[in-house]
Amino acid sequence: MGLQSDTFETSMVMVARKHIPNLGEGSVKSRPSKTGKYLSVTITFQADSREQLDNLYRELSARDDVKMVL
Repeated sequence: MGLQSDTFETSMVMVARKHIPNLGEGSVKSRPSKTGKYLSVTITFQADSREQLDNLYRELSARDDVKMVL
């Protein structure tokens, strides 16, 4: 989840594709907050390893535009 912007969803997908090369077209869903200030991006995939999850989590968490990673 991060602040709503024209590039937030695309940026999240680009980071995800670095760690999930076979990410499918229907794997990404976005939803704005009630006020439209934030955008939640959900990426559904089957992880290959704990290391893959940890690396993805670390990279997403390190970004300034990301407010929360679950």
